[in-house]
Amino acid sequence: MGNGQKAQMRRERNAKDAAGGKSQLKVNEAAKNIICTICRQTFLCTIRSKNLEEHATNKHGKALLECFPGFVETPKK
Repeated sequence: MGNGQKAQMRRERNAKDAAGGKSQLKVNEAAKNIICTICRQTFLCTIRSKNLEEHATNKHGKALLECFPGFVETPKK
C-alpha cells in the first residue's frame, strides 16, 4: 500500500465522518437545555442543583427556583 493510497483512504474516511458522524460540540450544544430566566445563560442537562444555586445567588442574588423555575435534578446513578 503506497502513500497515495493511504492518503486517499484517509480522505474518504474523514469525508464519511464529517458527513454522517456527530460532532461532540454539536451534541454538547444540544444538551444545554437548562436556561436561567434572568440572564438566559444555558447549562448542560447534567448540572447539579448546587451549581445552579451558586449561579443564582452569586450572579443575581436570587433563589434557585426564581432563576430556574421547574428545575428537577436527575438522580445520580
